[in-house]
Amino acid sequence: MSALLPLNRRGLLLGAAAAGFAGQARAMGGPLPKTIPVNTLGSTQGVAIRGFDPVAYVREGVPRRGLPEHSIVRDEALWCFASAENKALFAADPLRYLPAFGGFCAYGTSRGYLVKTEPEAWSVVSGRLYLNYDLGTRATWLRDTATYIARAERLWPTLGQRDIR
Repeated sequence: MSALLPLNRRGLLLGAAAAGFAGQARAMGGPLPKTIPVNTLGSTQGVAIRGFDPVAYVREGVPRRGLPEHSIVRDEALWCFASAENKALFAADPLRYLPAFGGFCAYGTSRGYLVKTEPEAWSVVSGRLYLNYDLGTRATWLRDTATYIARAERLWPTLGQRDIR
């Protein structure tokens, strides 16, 4: 795996219509995978989304690295938070803060595959966190989030059985 370079751009908050995770399952008309895959790529210890705090993206509008002392195990992954408050918010309502598609690249999911993400390549659409492979992919994603979200929602239930890139 190639080295990942730090990026200095912020994510983008959007207000386009998108269903929440629970609503996605109902809208798709099909079951979710029995085990929801979580993006732990690049981690030998099962740390989700490269150790970044999913609550910070949604509430603060910035990516923040989580701390080991503020962590929770969920879906067989370790979720880290920047503060005890963010950890408590997640514990009280995880579906509100879990990134879409297990934290894998939302655009990649819409294309039928699971792929890593960069912490700086993100957007929040109708309160839901979406991560992307890199800033170039995020630019493509932002051109038509509604279409990509709908496509990814259709494909997501089948992707747990596939290879992760």
